[in-house]
Order: sequence, then C-alpha cells, then structure tokens
Amino acid sequence: MIKAVFFDMNETLLNLSVLKENFDKHFEDSYALKYWFVKLLHTSTVTGAMDEYKNFGELAGVVLENLFYENGKTLTSETKTEILGSFRKMPPYSDVADALKLLNQNNIRTIAVSNSSLEMIEEQLTNAGIIDLFHAYYSVDAVQKYKPFKEIYQYVARKENIPTENVVMVATHDWDLFGAKKAGLKTAYIERKKEIFNPYYFPADIYKTDLVELVREIIKIK
Repeated sequence: MIKAVFFDMNETLLNLSVLKENFDKHFEDSYALKYWFVKLLHTSTVTGAMDEYKNFGELAGVVLENLFYENGKTLTSETKTEILGSFRKMPPYSDVADALKLLNQNNIRTIAVSNSSLEMIEEQLTNAGIIDLFHAYYSVDAVQKYKPFKEIYQYVARKENIPTENVVMVATHDWDLFGAKKAGLKTAYIERKKEIFNPYYFPADIYKTDLVELVREIIKIK
C-alpha cells in the first residue's frame, strides 16, 4: 500500500511559463530556457559525481551568466535577479490542487522533494497557493547531493519513517524517476512536455498526461 507520494516541483507541479517569459525577453531562441535548465542539471550532476556541493541558487546563477556570455550578451544584476526571481512565482498546473486533495482524502502523505533550498520551496508552494495541501517538503541541502542521486529519496523516506517500497515518486523528468527507482521507490511519470522517455532509464510504473488520473492509479496500488 502506498503511504506517501514524493513530488518533484519545477515543471512537474509548477508551470515554467513565467520563467520562459523572462527568458524570451532576452533570447530569440525558444530553446534558451531548456538549454539553461539542461546545463544547470549537468552542472549539479557533475558536482555530485565529484562529491562537491554548491547551493542550487548559486549554480543557477553561474549557469545563467554563462548562457548570456555564450550569446554575447551582458547580464546585469537587475536582469539576473528578475530571471531567477521568477522561479518563486510560478503557477501550478490546473490539475495539481485536485490531485493533491485526492491524495489527502485517501490518507496518503504529500511531500515535495526539490533541488531548491527549503526557503525557496516554501515560497514557491505558498505563492502557488498549494502549501496547505502538503504534509512536508524537503531540500537536497539536507544531504548535499542533488537529484537523481539516491541519497535524497532515501533520506526523506527515513525522516518520514516510511519504507521506500511504500512511496511513489512523481515527476515529469525521466532522470528524476530513474534516481528514485534506483533508491527503491515506485515511480509515476506525468507528461508535461513532448519528450521521449529515455529508453536507457528504468521505465516508470505509471504514465499519465493528467495528474488526477495519475493519482487515481497510485491509490489503486496495493
């Protein structure tokens, strides 16, 4: 029986539309945001593989500076603050609140697990109007190892006193679910973008395009 659902936040629960608007002000390339995000994940994965750690906000800032530099643009402190600050104001997808309420009604704990700091997570959930639908939230700062390294998934399960086999990780990122599966969790993929699930990663246990439908499948797991 599933006792808890861990949720990724950025792009899984929260829509990146506000962030994209700020990128579009400075780049004509529609893939600029995606390139920045991939480069950020690459940086966090490399530092983790080398047993080094820097706050996600620091990494995000450095990668943003590099993106502007690569494109021959000047990044002012005001622009940097505006772009990174939009992370705090992202709205939830329309299916998020109903999905969280359904889990709460079925006595399944809802827990946010993010690469962001605790302060950032709290502000994001508050601004999105869904913080009251969560039982807890955790940052990788606690283990100083980013997702998809297994430490954070196992750490949260221990803190919540729930066996990993009784937890489902929900994300729109295949690499996140790969890490969760390696850590012993069940996984559920919510399709938020047109992208092929990497065939070299462990497949998710559940695939859906609607979060409420996905949650209904989670509730059925015995």
